[in-house]
Amino acid sequence: MKIRKELWFGFSLMALIGAAALTMVFSVDTMTNGHYGLLMLSLVVVAIMLGFPTAFTLMGMGMMFAFFAYHSGTQTAGGAMQQTLDLMVQRAFSVMGNDVLISIPLFVFMGYLVERANLIDKLFRSLHLALARVPGSLGVATLVTCAVFATATGIVGAVVTLMGLLALPQMLRAGYDVRLSAGVITAGGCLGILIPPSVLLIVYGATAGVSVVQLYAGAFFPGIMLAGLYIVYVIVMAKVKPDWAPPLTAAQRFVPLPAPLTAIGATGERSAVPSLIKALKGKRNQETGHRPAASHSVCCRGLRQLPERHHRGAGGNLRRAAAHGRRLHCGRGHQ
Repeated sequence: MKIRKELWFGFSLMALIGAAALTMVFSVDTMTNGHYGLLMLSLVVVAIMLGFPTAFTLMGMGMMFAFFAYHSGTQTAGGAMQQTLDLMVQRAFSVMGNDVLISIPLFVFMGYLVERANLIDKLFRSLHLALARVPGSLGVATLVTCAVFATATGIVGAVVTLMGLLALPQMLRAGYDVRLSAGVITAGGCLGILIPPSVLLIVYGATAGVSVVQLYAGAFFPGIMLAGLYIVYVIVMAKVKPDWAPPLTAAQRFVPLPAPLTAIGATGERSAVPSLIKALKGKRNQETGHRPAASHSVCCRGLRQLPERHHRGAGGNLRRAAAHGRRLHCGRGHQ
């Protein structure tokens, strides 16, 4: 069975990490807290590379090595287990009582709603059609979509996964180079840690005791600037190497009109704005003009011929005021 190069690289890296950890363990007489920390870090990396869930890997490794650290001294196994469980409860309560960390699940939920509403797909399609004349339009549309989606999620993995499923097939079908396509998606996905709301900045602010608002203010403009530099790089590469980012063909730019618009005779040959203005100026609007003074006199005669009973009461007062105003207006019209 032939093993791919990526698997060879992963297995080799895990073997090196495991060999280094075993060498460290057997080369010392007494394991200190520093040795336990390095061993835990190496095992966490190996477990994540093997495919174990990150959350359960971190939780399990933390509990196991906390027990080893407490039990390495004069503490008994029962006392070390009691201290480990107490520490886990205290840390969980401190995290649950942190007001800053409440925003993380809310931001993740907001990104989930945006993804399930299919807004990113519509935004990407609209952008790559609107930027069809720009060199490397698909790459530029991918970067702009990543920057917009990063403001809704704040996580790197969600942006890279979604744009990899959405933009990568279209870029490859359009003839884009694989290296450029993968680089655009990876670079655009990493904007989620800079452009607010960033989950990483929230965790850092809560851990280091720094204001999250100040972190957002300091990371917003670098994130936008980095997105702009990525876009400039894609445009320059599309100009220098057109075979890496070929322009869209006429068939790829074609957007079929909906059936109701086609039924009323709409075509895609004319511009939308002049056609809309012409539609607003219909026959009734074109025939509308200033009426002659005779019409005002007829209106005035009709008001003068109203019976007296219509002028009684509150309604009569209103009608008399209206008739008086119309007479003054008709008098000015006759003059």
